[in-house]
Amino acid sequence: MKRLALTVIGLGLLVVTACGKDQADHEEHLSHAPNGDLREVTASAEKLPSFLETQQEAVQVAYQVAGQLGDTLQWIPCYCGCGDSAGHKSNLNCFINEVREDGSVEWDDHGTRCGVCVQIAMVSAQLKQQGKTNLQIREYIDNKYGSGYANPTDTPMPSN
Repeated sequence: MKRLALTVIGLGLLVVTACGKDQADHEEHLSHAPNGDLREVTASAEKLPSFLETQQEAVQVAYQVAGQLGDTLQWIPCYCGCGDSAGHKSNLNCFINEVREDGSVEWDDHGTRCGVCVQIAMVSAQLKQQGKTNLQIREYIDNKYGSGYANPTDTPMPSN
């Protein structure tokens, strides 16, 4: 967690425009969502998906953040329009579609192509590292991205 925190702080509010890469879907653990997003299942959140191998470091760190801070990102809306285009419910869904009962994770590659998704995850991680509550992080993200961005995902408000 300390390494992650240092990486997040070091990358700061890096503006990322990630380019999606063509992915082979012949492997058993790869599939496509109805909207075309690539999904990959790994044994746990510690094992990142193979589609990150060619991505920029900031994108890889955002996926690490999602794997470690799902309990926070589930309360944080995304403002890239993915609620409408991909049916996402929070910023977490830009990176993780589902954490299964056995602990395996179904990752989503949406975040590899979206700088807004990455920014929101990174800012949320920085604020969490500063000791902010989920509600404080949510309020900050809503204020920062509420104007000039797409409609937010339909994300419930955290109680604290």
